[in-house]
Amino acid sequence: MNKSIPTVTKEVPKAGGADENAQLIVPGMGSNHCAGLVTTSIERLQGIKNIQTNIASHQVNVSFDASQSNLETIRLAVEKAGYDVASSQLAARKDIQTVGLTVPGMGSNHCAGLVRRSLERLSGISKIDTNIANHQVSVSFDPKVVDSKALKEAVEKAGYDVANVESTTSDSHKVAEAAEEQYLDQAWKNLWFAAIPTTIIMLLMIPEMFWKPIPGYLAIVAILAFPVVFFKGGWATHRSAWRSLKNRTANMDVLISLGSMPPYLIGLVGFVYPMTSFIEMASTIMTFHMLGRYLETRAKGKASQAIKKLIKLGAKTAIILRDDTEVEVPVEELQIGDVMVIKPGAKVPTDGEIVDGNSHLDESIATGESVPVEKGPGDSVIGATINKEGLLKVKATKIGADTFLSQVIKLVEQAQGSKVPIQEFADRVTATFVPAVIGIAFLSFLSWIVFADTLRPVLEWGGSFLPWVDPSLTPIIAAILASVAVMVIACPCALGLATPTAIMVGSGMGAERGVLIRSGEAIQTLKDIKVVVLDKTGTITAGKPSLTDVIPSSGFTSEELLMATAAVEGGSEHPLAQAIVQGAKAQNLSIPTLDSFQSITAQGVEGVVNGQLVHVGNRRLLSEQGVELGDLDETLQSLEIQGKTAMLVAIDKQAAGVVAVADTIKEDSKSAIKAMHDSKIHVVMVTGDNERTAKFVAEQVGIDEVLANVLPEGKVDSVKQLQAKYGNSVAMVGDGINDAPALKQANVGIAIGAGADVAIEAADVTLVQGQLTKLVEAILLSKATFRKIVENLFWAWFYNLAAIPVAALGLLHPMIGVIAMTISSLSVIGNSILLKRANISI
Repeated sequence: MNKSIPTVTKEVPKAGGADENAQLIVPGMGSNHCAGLVTTSIERLQGIKNIQTNIASHQVNVSFDASQSNLETIRLAVEKAGYDVASSQLAARKDIQTVGLTVPGMGSNHCAGLVRRSLERLSGISKIDTNIANHQVSVSFDPKVVDSKALKEAVEKAGYDVANVESTTSDSHKVAEAAEEQYLDQAWKNLWFAAIPTTIIMLLMIPEMFWKPIPGYLAIVAILAFPVVFFKGGWATHRSAWRSLKNRTANMDVLISLGSMPPYLIGLVGFVYPMTSFIEMASTIMTFHMLGRYLETRAKGKASQAIKKLIKLGAKTAIILRDDTEVEVPVEELQIGDVMVIKPGAKVPTDGEIVDGNSHLDESIATGESVPVEKGPGDSVIGATINKEGLLKVKATKIGADTFLSQVIKLVEQAQGSKVPIQEFADRVTATFVPAVIGIAFLSFLSWIVFADTLRPVLEWGGSFLPWVDPSLTPIIAAILASVAVMVIACPCALGLATPTAIMVGSGMGAERGVLIRSGEAIQTLKDIKVVVLDKTGTITAGKPSLTDVIPSSGFTSEELLMATAAVEGGSEHPLAQAIVQGAKAQNLSIPTLDSFQSITAQGVEGVVNGQLVHVGNRRLLSEQGVELGDLDETLQSLEIQGKTAMLVAIDKQAAGVVAVADTIKEDSKSAIKAMHDSKIHVVMVTGDNERTAKFVAEQVGIDEVLANVLPEGKVDSVKQLQAKYGNSVAMVGDGINDAPALKQANVGIAIGAGADVAIEAADVTLVQGQLTKLVEAILLSKATFRKIVENLFWAWFYNLAAIPVAALGLLHPMIGVIAMTISSLSVIGNSILLKRANISI
């Protein structure tokens, strides 16, 4: 079974015309229920082709036909669903870059006009936006024509200093983070605006109820509660509810609005007719709703903190060489080919290749491993890793959105915005949840009016042990309390948060450990994997040859044999020759000078070393030189049976020994395969090597089944055969371009991070460090994450199924109901955060 596109992507009938992509930040879209309402509203527009929502980053991406819809109509559609849009923009083309400049002195529209006119004089400018409130200038431009340095100079020519230049290309997460911080700040202000009057009301209510009536009490509480219910957060809630109802949908704010506004208005009847006041209840419900909004936003921020941590890892500036002079520039101004100077203790500004110097680098942000890695000239380095001790000069090879860190952030965002199949049913139910709750509340109201005498014994029974239940209530008062309690106790947010919060935490944990999971579907599928197919080269083995054996003949030492062989092979560029040279260097041997060198086609090489004629090659080469092999022929056959490439060596036409090179097995391959066996996972190795070599490698690491002599195009068929044999629970691990089709065919495709970009793009999971033990961690993480999803869904359903009937029977006071509603959402988020305690190490 081939994998499907993550269900978060909403496909709708395509229209003709030019495509545009819009990106919107919707801070209030805090659950999949909210995301569903937003999606439904946008779908009603003409020309919509694709909708993607990501509640982790509060982002909505819409692809549409520009001839039928535009950014403004999409923004209005979101607002009709009941949600404010904090930011909206058309996605930039790949050939257009956008930077944000902070201009502290730009304090008026006149100033902004001067800055704009100065920038407009430059070539290659496509768009300029100014915001005098936050002193920001956003400029979109063609980097082939103009750069950010020229933009800065243009602003300075207008007479204004530039405090900061920051790239905004592909940085929607930064916009989302800013929107989330603004939303959290607003939620905090709304909470205090509601909490202070409500606290005074509660302090007045206690003596009014239990001791002595307060003169003008009803007027006092009505005045205090009015701004709570109708201003600030209260007004935003009612506005959201009205928009939602106008759009023929129903969000959570509809329930809160119906639970607070009618009780307040009914309470005003007390001025003309003696009756119980509901104004205190209306104020309290709205205040606890504000508290829930604040706590939920804050807790969800903790659940999705992985991306925030990743964003903060990057360096802000870089020291580069220009005309042999060190110049410090913002990272955004780096260009491919710039030579960066990385001092001890500094972060690597962007991905590159070392051109000078040696050091150890802390790559834990990429691999999850704390042990520094030794690096030297020719080695690649990753942006945001830390140089431990040596001075390095590094040539930039990737910048901006192409860097490793940017790709990791993109993958984590993609995973956090995706859904798992188990969520589809929950989403369908949640979509009808609010209308169903309103219906139940209406039936509760009618039941208490019509069947008050029948239901009265329930109140009498509850009143015997529940202090908030009053059996003497009139039918109308009981009806109001029961219906309001039903509306405020129901919580679609808990259901909507059950899955995404667990995915947020799980994908973040994976990223911190060097395991990048692309989709929620992969999380659910990976836990059920029964068969793992491993490519041999680069997956089980290191993927590059290394020296394995040095076996001298009688009369020669291993050092003499290796030094002579390395000296001759030093004249060759062949990978096997370089493996021998590197092997000699690793043993700290002094490699002699090569006086002459000749390559003999299909046989080997020869050269003069310290006046001695040295031949390195196959049997034919030594035979033609008249060299007697003796026992070396048996040694050669033994090494070849093990799958090694063995080379005979002769010095002055005397057999000197055998040197063997092989693609060595990774250190963790055996332990990882054992761990998979312990988890009842069948392991299969697929390789293009001959069966003898394949079986030898398989025996070394303990693999169950071997598929040898498989051509690249045959790997897909191998995966299909295994799926037919073992069911649709097959994972494929590979690292090469030829593995990409098989990775797509498998139920879960897993790429080795050090492998080809094509393989990584085709995979559902990427193991950054390339260790197979990380695959086992990915499986354990999948199981732990899915377990949390199931727990969250269970408790969310259990809470609603248990609480709504209790509320309908009049046994739950609305004030307690709204507190319980808040606790239910927080408990789901808190349970997801507990996932961080899961032990997924082996």
